[in-house]
Amino acid sequence: MPTRPSQNSPERVANWQRWRTTVGANIRAFRAEKGMTQEALALRSGVTRNVLIDVEHGKRGILYERLIDIADALDVPVGDLFTESEAAASEGGTLHQDAGKRK
Repeated sequence: MPTRPSQNSPERVANWQRWRTTVGANIRAFRAEKGMTQEALALRSGVTRNVLIDVEHGKRGILYERLIDIADALDVPVGDLFTESEAAASEGGTLHQDAGKRK
C-alpha cells in the first residue's frame, strides 16, 4: 500500500478527487434542501465552517467520523453522501454500484 503521494498512481488520485467532488456536492445539496447555512451545519455537526467549505467544493478529504457527524446533522443516512447523481457521473465516469468502482 503506497504511503507517500508520489507512490499513488494518477488514476487513483483522480478517483479520490471524483469521490471528494461527489460527497461534497451531496453535502451541499442536502444542506440547501434543508435550508441550512454552512454555519448552521458546522455548528450542528461540530465540523468547522472552513473545513465544511473545502469539503463541499471537493478540495479536502474528511474523516469517516466527521462524515457521520455531517450526515447525522443533515438527518440523512451516511451512504446517501456517496450516491452519485447523473451530473457527477457524466463528469467523472460511471460508478458500478455493486463494486463501488468506476469504469
